[in-house]
Amino acid sequence: MSAVALADETTIGSLSLRNEPVQARSAARLTGLLDAAAAVIDELGYERLTTAMVAERAGASIGTVYRYFPDRIAVLQALGARNLDRVLTRVSDEVTNERHSSWMDALTAAFDVLKDAFQNEAGFRSLRVGDVIDLRPAPNARPYNSIVAEAMHEGLIKRFGVTDSAEARFAFEAAIEVSDALAARAFATEPVDAKFLEAARDSTYALLAPHFGAAS
Repeated sequence: MSAVALADETTIGSLSLRNEPVQARSAARLTGLLDAAAAVIDELGYERLTTAMVAERAGASIGTVYRYFPDRIAVLQALGARNLDRVLTRVSDEVTNERHSSWMDALTAAFDVLKDAFQNEAGFRSLRVGDVIDLRPAPNARPYNSIVAEAMHEGLIKRFGVTDSAEARFAFEAAIEVSDALAARAFATEPVDAKFLEAARDSTYALLAPHFGAAS
């Protein structure tokens, strides 16, 4: 399944927007609200975000915010889904790029995409793809990190023919969870603690090498 299809099936369709933007002007307004939320999160963290802060930062009325989002959690869900869509597209393109000669090279490049998101995507350092929000999802809901893991794994299957098994899929998902936590720890300080990024890469390779083999 493609990254776009994964995102459509598991994220965008589940968001609780009050009004779907059908016109360019409405879409631009929604983008502006999410950009404002991301900017506030960069400064204060997602825990302190309020709809009033989003309205003020976007230069909009609180009524405009509530036209699209019933509450602050819906804002966070939508921003997490947007982060997921952007990361999925870039990561999927990277792991299938023909310039990479091994699955390890491709995975290293994918990590660089995620590192860039931590550094340059507003709000990503704190919220990431939204899995940090304790929403107690429905039993059939999939964690966003699982979607990232599946997209990366399927890209490596397509490009390098790596193992596709239940055990390999679990290892990949575990690797993403571990690396996400370590990357968040790395970017929790200024300057960034590179040792935690190295640990994220090393732990991922250690989890995947028994299934994919040592890269030549």
